[in-house]
Amino acid sequence: MSEAVDKANSTNEAKPSGLFNRFLASVEFLGNMLPHPITLFALFCVAIILFSGIADWFGLSAIDPRPVGSAGREPDGVIEVVSLLSAEGLQRIVTGLVTNFTSFAPLGTVLVALLGVSVAEHSGLLSAAMRGMVMGASKRLVTFMVVLAAILSNTASELGYVVLIPLAAMIFHSLGRHPLAGLAAAFAGVSGGYSANLLLGTIDPLLAGITTPAAQMIDPTYQVGAEANWYFMMISVLLIAVLGTWVTEKIVEPRLGKYNPDEASADLAENNIEGLTAKEKSGLKWAGVSLLLVSLLLAWTIVPADGILRHPETGLFAHSPFSKGIVVFIFITFGIPGFVYGRIVGTMKNDKDVINAMSKSMSSMGMYIVLVFFAAQFVAFFKWTNLGTILAINGAAMLQALNLTGPEVFVLFILMCAVVNLSLGSSSAQWAITAPIFVPMLMLIGYAPETIQAAYRIGDSVTNLITPMMSYFGLILAVATKYKKDMGIGTLVATMLPYSMIFFVGWVALFYLWVFVFGLPVGPGSPTYYTP
Repeated sequence: MSEAVDKANSTNEAKPSGLFNRFLASVEFLGNMLPHPITLFALFCVAIILFSGIADWFGLSAIDPRPVGSAGREPDGVIEVVSLLSAEGLQRIVTGLVTNFTSFAPLGTVLVALLGVSVAEHSGLLSAAMRGMVMGASKRLVTFMVVLAAILSNTASELGYVVLIPLAAMIFHSLGRHPLAGLAAAFAGVSGGYSANLLLGTIDPLLAGITTPAAQMIDPTYQVGAEANWYFMMISVLLIAVLGTWVTEKIVEPRLGKYNPDEASADLAENNIEGLTAKEKSGLKWAGVSLLLVSLLLAWTIVPADGILRHPETGLFAHSPFSKGIVVFIFITFGIPGFVYGRIVGTMKNDKDVINAMSKSMSSMGMYIVLVFFAAQFVAFFKWTNLGTILAINGAAMLQALNLTGPEVFVLFILMCAVVNLSLGSSSAQWAITAPIFVPMLMLIGYAPETIQAAYRIGDSVTNLITPMMSYFGLILAVATKYKKDMGIGTLVATMLPYSMIFFVGWVALFYLWVFVFGLPVGPGSPTYYTP
């Protein structure tokens, strides 16, 4: 692997020319100029403190658009900047630093969900399920199954990047097809379809935990659940799988042409693909049985009209104990089948193996926990100062003045998120920065936070494929150089660009049709519109 990376780096020393490659070089240069996301949040915290003092000195304020008597509305109806560059501000920062971190909703929800996913991942269940899906498909459906499996692999963090993308290249090569087409198809599903999934994963509570405090700048009682975008993300799986298949077979593979093994930098004779063993198949069967039993048990608590986890007053799913505790059920539905699979195949024999799996996943979350600490301070400071609310009110007024209050505003919003994603690849980092501004702003022109979050997830996904700032981009390039020794960043991005463009157009069209033409909710109990 290191040899492949070295070859890729030596290839990149020859700077490609052309307008497109100059654009890519500019993106890479600007992205490299950005500090680490953790440092970025620390700098933002300092900037907010300084700017709040300056804004307070100038008397920056806004008229609260909410009706008189609304929760959180000042008696005079004026929202003023609260300076943190003062004795009171310093006291608030010092006393709130720890609670800002510990009460940051995404921290606990992601860690709890990951505990269950880690059991399924370390037992081998997720890897076996992915291999079974892809290798068991007919030759006519192999591209579709590669993209579909790649999308679903997002539930298990890096599984798709580390396992499925190299596997897809090997499968395509074994079928006499261009291995880079397989790599591209899997990369498109894993990264371009990052937000889409049939099941709720760790990204859902993570984003909801950031959206909720942003929405509470306008409505202090507003809550966004982890299931807020479930319906839209489920239908998005089919869209991305179909579009990814079409782009692979109609654009990317014809452009790559017939594969020449002489282009490889490694011995491809070692590209042996191991199918599922009898024990693995048995493990998958019993894991499926356990998942069915768990699903039936969970359905018993919510499907009947008198289900014990329905909302105690309304009897609905929305805002019920089930929806509020969805992270617990993510933990259960991955943890139990994962352990059952591990027992069958021998990777998990007792509780110690389960604990070790959970511990390994937690040990890999150090960087995330540090990021959350600084992100939590940024979100809290932004809320304390009222800067986000004031910017949102003024931004909403500008949109109304420009008559940009219809569905077309989401096209601009998604495009902006896609462009920002080129330089700031972390989904949670980008949303933590943009949500406090755009969620209140779009709420004030009448759109619900759940709908705004769904739109963000489109923009955050479609440009993952073409930015060198994406954390796994170097790994993908290293795998690609195994099959094409002179593969460079420009070549890889040019290969993935058709996916990015088609995904953007198709996904935005689906969003418009789903939300504004058919009037369907993006998730269970998720409203489309919000009345300020």
